[in-house]
Amino acid sequence: MGGLLVLANGLDRFAREVGKTVGWMMLPLIFIIMFDVVTRKIDFTRLLFATYTAESGISVSTILQDLQWHFHAILLMLTFGFGYLANAHVRVDVFRELLSKTKQAWIELVGLVLLGVPFVILMMVYSFDMVALSFHQGEGSESLTGIGQRWIIKSVMIIGFTVLMMSFIATIIRLCAYLFGSQFQQDEGSGGLEIFAGDAKELEEARRQAERALLEESARQ
Repeated sequence: MGGLLVLANGLDRFAREVGKTVGWMMLPLIFIIMFDVVTRKIDFTRLLFATYTAESGISVSTILQDLQWHFHAILLMLTFGFGYLANAHVRVDVFRELLSKTKQAWIELVGLVLLGVPFVILMMVYSFDMVALSFHQGEGSESLTGIGQRWIIKSVMIIGFTVLMMSFIATIIRLCAYLFGSQFQQDEGSGGLEIFAGDAKELEEARRQAERALLEESARQ
């Protein structure tokens, strides 16, 4: 189990580094959007780009718009793994929050093994088929003046789901250590998990304090 926990830490570190690095793409994405919007509203740049398109057959505005959704795709796909590890995704689990950490761990483990991992494998297979089809068809932008070789940006789906699978495997290993390992392994496994909701008693007490505060505030008014 110790070797598996080392593997989990490595997979976790890799997925987080990918997510943090890709997150910096938000800056060029913002710049491209602002540049595209502003230049289309200024007569000088709009006419300049129109002239350039007529002479070269390359539309700057179309390329910028293609780049926007390309950056969006990269940001979305390559941060899935980091988002899951950081427990930043949406969880509609009002009942799970009231359970003990052990029961929460069991729910997470069963959900990953029966639903999460099979789903990601299926998506990886279909993503590979989509990339291969795009490559063989020479798929490009819907616009003749847009960005070609669309298989390159579609390959991000394969990479993204692979990183997400790494996150799942790391979490499964840690959950197994927490549920079945020694005391040291339990501490090591739970230390890297961010899936747990707050303690049920603490949540209930916080809810009661909030209700009392609201009642006191209403009484003062």
